[in-house]
Amino acid sequence: MPSTRRNRFVLAAGVCVLGAVAAVTGHALTQRDPGVPAAKGADTAPCRRITGAAPESLGGFSRWDSDATGVAVWGDRRIVLRCGVTPPGPTEDLCVAVDGVDWVVDSRHSTQTRKVVVTYGRVPATQVVLEGGNKPDAALIDLSRLVAPIPQRSHCIDTP
Repeated sequence: MPSTRRNRFVLAAGVCVLGAVAAVTGHALTQRDPGVPAAKGADTAPCRRITGAAPESLGGFSRWDSDATGVAVWGDRRIVLRCGVTPPGPTEDLCVAVDGVDWVVDSRHSTQTRKVVVTYGRVPATQVVLEGGNKPDAALIDLSRLVAPIPQRSHCIDTP
């Protein structure tokens, strides 16, 4: 009889260990980033479409789920997308066109290792923060495809 009681204890302990491992593994597989706040205009159909269609991998980084509406995060905040930010007005900041989407480099918030860009002429506007060297810049190609369906109302770059 004592061996049966011992077997039940070992079995119960094994089940508890497996449950703990499953919980930790499940948490790792569904990484969440609660620290990026939603923009004021994030709760719009275009923003829900953008974040819903955001790729699982971007710039070599895996996507993290966010608790905030209109936010997508990759690689422990190496790339952060926030849809619904206030659109920039006329500016002297550098503007680049990527696959038909105008992006303004926000010089006030960018540094040598951090680039902050915002779509120009689209409402809602989308902000992207790129941390690190130039490697994440290629991510703007994929992100431009996401925001391109939002109608462009004005351009910061003259297009022929």
